[in-house]
Amino acid sequence: MFLPLLLFDCDGTLVDSEPLLAEEMAAGLNAVGLPFDTATYLTEFRGVRFRHIAQRLQKRHGQVPAHRLKRMENAMRANLAKRLATELVPLAGAREALEQLIAYPRAVVSNGAAAKIRTALATTRLDGYFQTALFSGYSVNCWKPEPCLHLHAARAMGFAPGDCIAIDDALVGVEAALAAGMTVIHLNRFPDTETTPENAIMIRHMGELPRVVAKLSRGREPAPTAGGTPATPTPQASTGGR
Repeated sequence: MFLPLLLFDCDGTLVDSEPLLAEEMAAGLNAVGLPFDTATYLTEFRGVRFRHIAQRLQKRHGQVPAHRLKRMENAMRANLAKRLATELVPLAGAREALEQLIAYPRAVVSNGAAAKIRTALATTRLDGYFQTALFSGYSVNCWKPEPCLHLHAARAMGFAPGDCIAIDDALVGVEAALAAGMTVIHLNRFPDTETTPENAIMIRHMGELPRVVAKLSRGREPAPTAGGTPATPTPQASTGGR
């Protein structure tokens, strides 16, 4: 059976980092005069680059000198890195889902910096499930909701976009993967306030993921390339995370 490539978001999909991120972001932004609270992040800005969050807030509340904003950002990221290394836990059901999907090729595709992704996975002991298959927006110079980060990851792993299943909790990531022409599973943990796009598949808990992926994989054949022949995936070791 042909197994598609699974492209996982990191924050809010594999690891429960968003509460920590929201707290540090709120502390830093309020310190420079940009009103912000954790609820604002979780309801409006999940998955969005910090630069874009700061830009939007400055349009609403006034400009902050660039040097002051940069100093705050550096301090915020340093504080967050310390907390990620000591407080972070896997998202509920993530480890069990990865274990059940151990046969599938997989990678992480995140808007976060590469060092932050590595810290998050190492702290939660999920790094073994991905080895070096980590793709950061900062490394590629392309961020969700643009599709180029997903397309770069698929190409680097040797898969056609149509042979990829993207799993993301944030709408920016869902939109990016849909634009890339991939099958998309939206981990919608806030169904009362967030609507899953029509072309995406909604799940509410990572425990649902293995069943949905298995159903999507059943009877699947590799997508043809532009020349009419199926793409040849790059082999990846299936190493557990323990």
